[in-house]
Amino acid sequence: MNNQFWIGKKVLITGHTGFKGGWLSLLLQNKGAEILGYALEPPTQPNLFTQVDLEHHMASVSGNIRDIKHLKRVIADFKPEIIFHLAAQSLVRESYRNPRETFEINIMGTVNLLDAVRECNSVRAIVNVTSDKCYENKEWVWSYRENDPIGGRDPYSCSKGCSELITSSFRQSFLNELGISVASVRAGNVIGGGDWSQERLVPDIVKAIIDNAKPVIRNPLAIRPWQYVLEPLSGYILLAEKLFMNGIKYGEPWNFGPPDSHVVTVGELTNLAMQEWGTSLRYEYDQSKAPYETQVLKLDSSKARMLLGWETKLDILDTIKWTVDWYQAYASGDNLRQISLEYIQKYEKLRGE
Repeated sequence: MNNQFWIGKKVLITGHTGFKGGWLSLLLQNKGAEILGYALEPPTQPNLFTQVDLEHHMASVSGNIRDIKHLKRVIADFKPEIIFHLAAQSLVRESYRNPRETFEINIMGTVNLLDAVRECNSVRAIVNVTSDKCYENKEWVWSYRENDPIGGRDPYSCSKGCSELITSSFRQSFLNELGISVASVRAGNVIGGGDWSQERLVPDIVKAIIDNAKPVIRNPLAIRPWQYVLEPLSGYILLAEKLFMNGIKYGEPWNFGPPDSHVVTVGELTNLAMQEWGTSLRYEYDQSKAPYETQVLKLDSSKARMLLGWETKLDILDTIKWTVDWYQAYASGDNLRQISLEYIQKYEKLRGE
């Protein structure tokens, strides 16, 4: 990555009040970008947006990605050069409870953004953040590559697959002709400090430990590609630079997932996190009836490694340590903005930036 590149760049981030959007905002603030965030109010209490004081270090608009008129007006007024689209309904189980809303947000939200961009001649590059769950999952041991079929059994996964197809359609039908480069990105299961989402593994573990209660987990044998939050975000940023400087050459799908050494079961990750925290608690297996969730999922990131020079820097133990340390800093009442910026500096040093 080229840190000088971002100084003064006008960047729109949708979904900046969420977990990944918050970390991305902090990263780009640290690089000197001029950022505008567009999102609903923070979805949880507590939340990263407030904990690292993003609201006082960036412009922020409260808006619904489904409100096309408002979104178009905001984009026209701000005139961004680069857009990161993260606004989404991002939980599998919530998608079973509210499928219509999930489809509206994740499908029409993507349509609205890309359609609004067609009327704004300032935009040069767009990174649409979808999901590793966008693939037609065959529950096999092999890792998915960017040219594998798109699919999705549950509403969330299906909506992300649709977002991929929409991105491809807009790219070929409109955006390439307008000189706007758009790529989609698919990360693994991202963990790190500041995730307070409901029904997500690490927040559930942390909340239980703080309450001195046994974490209750689903699917302890399910296999996931775990990675620290700054890993895929560094890939998104690198890709945005390439899109901006090299046009449509990089406008295609990209995986940013960890190597197989990071692939452990839900139960193994839970035990490692609790061991790192230093608690003697043990998790409890939730055997109640639950909606279907994927059991095996891995990503092949050879393309990003070979063509972008991107690869993960933290092993699975450091990934867990950095995550647990952040939450312990929260429990101790430390300055979380300062702590988070220190993690960014430490991580960028690992990347040689």
